[in-house]
Amino acid sequence: MLTELFKGIFDTDATEVISVSDFLLCIVTSLVLGLVIALAYTFRTRYTTGFVATLALLPATVCVVIMMVNGNVGAGVAVAGAFSLVRFRSAPGSAKEIGAIFLAMGTGLITGMGYLAYAALFTLILSGAGMLYSVLNPGAGKRASAYRTMRITIPEELDYEHVFDDILSEYTDRYEVTAVKTTNMGSLFRLTYDLKMKKGAREKEMIDRLRVRNGNLEITVSRQGTEHTEL
Repeated sequence: MLTELFKGIFDTDATEVISVSDFLLCIVTSLVLGLVIALAYTFRTRYTTGFVATLALLPATVCVVIMMVNGNVGAGVAVAGAFSLVRFRSAPGSAKEIGAIFLAMGTGLITGMGYLAYAALFTLILSGAGMLYSVLNPGAGKRASAYRTMRITIPEELDYEHVFDDILSEYTDRYEVTAVKTTNMGSLFRLTYDLKMKKGAREKEMIDRLRVRNGNLEITVSRQGTEHTEL
């Protein structure tokens, strides 16, 4: 019974031309599974409606392409080469977005080959695993929220290499200067630090002490860009 259920609809020697009914069955299955992937992606995640809609349609798009080149290795290689030329005209996505895109493409690939039951099983397992990881939030114990990026401006007469060492040692477990930039015609330095705040450290108190040291010039403290965007 299971063998028949997971058998591909194109697994016959007589299948040379895809019938309209099989074509529509694969498309509908891809759209349903794409909707499942899109809904799973929105679980505890900030998202845009455009990306979610694209994610839902992507399996059907890949499915059609695979069906059209089914059994033709040369055409398949040509299509893969065409996909490699695609460039997204936007900022790089998060790791979760990239994973969702690969999941959608994998689902479309499987349905395009006719293995609809395998596609459904693949989608449900990976979508469920993604939602489970969102609930468990692995890595939260590492206190990702403690990591900060600080940009601070100082006069040129200050020795930027060690000028804030005593203050930062008191409020952070680790700090490092990652960039130094001159500004205002070379009369000011703008330093960029990577910080890991100590547990219970008061950020405002640290900034107030830094303001006294740098002459009340500009200070910006933000969470590091590597932090997750999930809720």
